[in-house]
Amino acid sequence: MLSDWGAVFLFLAIGVVFGAGGIVTSFLFHPYRRTETKQEVYECGVDTVGPTWVQFKTGYFLYALLFVIFDVETIYLYPWAVKFQSLGLFAFIEMIIFIFILIVGLWYAWKEGALEWK
Repeated sequence: MLSDWGAVFLFLAIGVVFGAGGIVTSFLFHPYRRTETKQEVYECGVDTVGPTWVQFKTGYFLYALLFVIFDVETIYLYPWAVKFQSLGLFAFIEMIIFIFILIVGLWYAWKEGALEWK
């Protein structure tokens, strides 16, 4: 049998060969017809009119970051809720602290106006 590190290297080698094999196979068998349409920049099928470098409002990114933060909270909160009965008081206090930190973050974002759509 393989040692522990032998198994790790075997899986690593299989992963690299599998990934590289797919890329090489795709390169060898893909249909290649260079046309003018395929060489154009893809912009949702419509040619741009005017300047293409437009600054986006940071509010969009703040909403996205807040969504990710509270989505991650749900990822941590769900398994805790499933095992709540068997975890005990220490885990309950840890979760209260975790939720408190998230509430402070939400309060700060609200205070700074990150939740206002302007």
